[in-house]
Amino acid sequence: MARSRRREKRRPMAEINVVPYIDVMLVLLVIFMITAPMLTQGVDVELPNANATPIQNDENDVLIASVDSSGQFYLDVGGQQETISLANLQTKVRKILNQNPNMSVLVRGDKNVPYGDVVGLMVALQGAGAPKVGLVTEPDN
Repeated sequence: MARSRRREKRRPMAEINVVPYIDVMLVLLVIFMITAPMLTQGVDVELPNANATPIQNDENDVLIASVDSSGQFYLDVGGQQETISLANLQTKVRKILNQNPNMSVLVRGDKNVPYGDVVGLMVALQGAGAPKVGLVTEPDN
């Protein structure tokens, strides 16, 4: 009789074993944590939260880097504009920002310029140490 009681006490368990599900979830979490930073590439641009309004800056506190439709780069510091190569632009901007780190950096791009030229200019400015880069636009009439 002792053996029959033991068999009656052993009943099949109807609960789900959650340990394998937790293991799978943790493995997926680690995979996503490792791959997520690799998926995002680009230039950091701080976008406005509302409608764009004109920026009121003194001309001496603004550094404007421009690219025209032919791909020529220009640097405008304090109202003086000069034609410059991209490598020289990055060096000159780095020197200017070391002297005046609070200077605003803006990018002007012709609407017919290839997108890659504007991105290349923004990457060069970022490499020169510009923490934020603004984009100059014309207002709609």
